[in-house]
Amino acid sequence: MNKFVKTVCLSLAFMSLIPMSASAAKNGSHSSASFDWNPVMEAIIQVESEGNKNAVSGNSVGAMQITPILVKECNAILKSRKSHKRYSMKDRYSIEKSKEMFLLIQSQYNKQNNVEKAIRSWNGGPHYSIRATNKYLKKVMRQLK
Repeated sequence: MNKFVKTVCLSLAFMSLIPMSASAAKNGSHSSASFDWNPVMEAIIQVESEGNKNAVSGNSVGAMQITPILVKECNAILKSRKSHKRYSMKDRYSIEKSKEMFLLIQSQYNKQNNVEKAIRSWNGGPHYSIRATNKYLKKVMRQLK
């Protein structure tokens, strides 16, 4: 219980430091709220690949370690929004396009802009397990300090 309380407090403290003025997501966001995801994305990049845009681990590649399933999900979201844009497997090696995919996923599944949810779901998917994503959350939160 003590670790949970610390995690929640750390998350709340971090969220109070994030400026709420920047754009939440490019490319098809349905949310009118604005949120600066850059610190979170940069922390994830450090944890996932230490900034290496050519990193490969199994079927996860690029700076944000994007899987083919995530690319497929992004394309399904874009299709449902009547967008003609689509991502390719090659786009996973682009830090810019990887960030776009992150923002698209957040705009679809995290409309509340919950930082903890964003981090946990990046590691464990939209139906993540809290227990299974605890170590990952702690690693990313350490990068945010």
